[in-house]
Amino acid sequence: MGAWTPIAPPLLAIFGGPITDPVGVFLIIMAIMLVAPLMFERFRLPGIVGLILAGVLVGPNGLGVLQRDNTIILLGTVGLLFLMFLAGLETSLNDLKHNGKQAVTFGLATFVIPMVMGTVAFLLLGYSWLASILVASCFASHTLLSLPVVSKLGIMRSPIVTTTLGGTLITNVFALLVLAIVVQAHQGDLSLGFWLVLIPSLTAYTVATLWGVPRLGRWFFRRFGHDEGAEFLFVVATLFVVSYVAGLIDVEPIIGAFLAGIAITELIPQLSPLMNRLQFIANTLFIPFFLISVGMLVNPGILFQEAQSLLVAGVMIGVAIAAKWLPAWLTGVIFKYPAPQTLTMFGLSVAQAASTLAAITVAYDIQLVDQRTVNGTIAMILVTCLLSPWVTDRWGRQVKAGGSATASPTVQPELPRNQPAKYRILVPVANPNTEDNLLNLGILLAKQSQGTLLPFHVLLDHLGPITPSDQTRQAQLLAHAEQIAHAAVTAVKTIGRVDDSIDKAIVRATQENGASLIICGWKGYSNYRDNFFGSVIDNVLRRSPVPVLVTRFTNPLKTTQRILLALADQGQTPPHFTAGLRIAHTLATELKARLEVVQVTPSPHSPTAIAIPPNFNNITLRQERGNFVPRMVELIGQDDLLVLIVESDVNLPGLSVLGNDSEAIARSAPHLSILIIHYPAAV
Repeated sequence: MGAWTPIAPPLLAIFGGPITDPVGVFLIIMAIMLVAPLMFERFRLPGIVGLILAGVLVGPNGLGVLQRDNTIILLGTVGLLFLMFLAGLETSLNDLKHNGKQAVTFGLATFVIPMVMGTVAFLLLGYSWLASILVASCFASHTLLSLPVVSKLGIMRSPIVTTTLGGTLITNVFALLVLAIVVQAHQGDLSLGFWLVLIPSLTAYTVATLWGVPRLGRWFFRRFGHDEGAEFLFVVATLFVVSYVAGLIDVEPIIGAFLAGIAITELIPQLSPLMNRLQFIANTLFIPFFLISVGMLVNPGILFQEAQSLLVAGVMIGVAIAAKWLPAWLTGVIFKYPAPQTLTMFGLSVAQAASTLAAITVAYDIQLVDQRTVNGTIAMILVTCLLSPWVTDRWGRQVKAGGSATASPTVQPELPRNQPAKYRILVPVANPNTEDNLLNLGILLAKQSQGTLLPFHVLLDHLGPITPSDQTRQAQLLAHAEQIAHAAVTAVKTIGRVDDSIDKAIVRATQENGASLIICGWKGYSNYRDNFFGSVIDNVLRRSPVPVLVTRFTNPLKTTQRILLALADQGQTPPHFTAGLRIAHTLATELKARLEVVQVTPSPHSPTAIAIPPNFNNITLRQERGNFVPRMVELIGQDDLLVLIVESDVNLPGLSVLGNDSEAIARSAPHLSILIIHYPAAV
């Protein structure tokens, strides 16, 4: 067999060899990242196909413009880890629970079927049992190369993608275990000691990651949640620490990256600025590096050096495609998935890259497979990496258009008729130490409904003339709010005004700017003067024509694990229960928190059951007995958010509009984060 040589490197004569100058290398890579996706998307092809083919073109087996040196390998590896990490971040454990049967079925099918087909095919080609089993394990594993496609389509949280992610975790872990076992068997080291080390270490590693990382992250965010740079660096450090430890116990780092994402996902709201920063740097820089580096591995010329190479390559391509289509089809038949969902699952799982390359490289190094197998693997990678994004994009668009509606536990409930389709949320900002939580709450609600955030600040003129320092401070507060909104890619319009009253200014700004919701901060109690003369919050609630969210956050919003919507038994469902439930459900979905509706009755008889509208899913209904305030104080924990719906009479003087229960709970539980939803009588 001939040596591997570039196809046609004419540029080498011009440049005297591959470009090695760091500035030149980075310039070419950046140009590829910019031009290739735009060019291919113009022809309705996924942009990542362009990145892979561009890697083939400029790589050592193409024109030879760039070498696949240590820098490319390093950045490509980082991109691969980020790719798997983002997959973990997009994987909700609650979604996996509700799609657990589908994920396990697909995971086992997409492991067993390729193992059987691959082993039989390579035994027929004359390979040994160990070599055949190892190559089959390459068919069983797959790389989620098309995740950027489904992310761009906005179907990452759909059941079909969640099922595929869960199945990927199962099959990749099994495939990598097969690799470890085959290597040990080939070297004669498959002893009892191997099993006694591998299984306990893998179990301890998984438990430590899924249990320890969320607790460490929650502590860090409580302590340093005000520093956005520290948050970002903590998350990235977590990714690489968990991935590195995986390598120490002979598990592929990509599995560690995926587990790290699953472990920390509950601390990073989907629509938060932190998530946006992680997705931006990964999808814009590191993942394209990985795709280009994969392309640079491909050498199309080697396939035509001898007929046996073509035969092996053809068998590998055929088995890889068939062995991934059959599990997707079988899962679709069992769970009655529409054709677009089944084909999207196939498109996501057919790509062979990272795990396959790792396995074949190890097998070749220990002389378990020959170079023909390596050649066929490269051809299989090329074909499947081109097929995967095209199929995913082609059928994922139909899933987005309506194919995912069947049996979806994550479908958002319909908006009640008394709520606007898009929120315009007014958020008064005055204290830099507390405004971040208010703004993040507003961002979650505004972005989820494709609405607009309206940060608002008022300068009072009845205290004296407005000074330049007052105006500067107002501008700084609003600029900070705008920066946070832009970081989360949320539509924002800042509002600054001069008025003689804070509460009147808030109500006037609400009406003038068409706001549909107000979010206000709250200290948690009212004094005698507030009740007699009326606090700012009370005056806003009495005059506001739109609903108001009154909040007191004692911890960062992102650390919320459970949301409790509490109701006292009144013999009937509160008038605004559905609208309030929608807000709580939206927050639970975006914060990846559990949602419980708690109904408390003081009498021994069973309370009148609250009817949960059919469009709301993943909600637990609890019925508790006892006095409302002490019972809720007992139930609430540090990482919980209590949601109350207040229906008080705004015309009674001397009483807080928020009601006695709200203040009693806030005073009794100073550690408690609370959100009170107040609806005006006309709403």
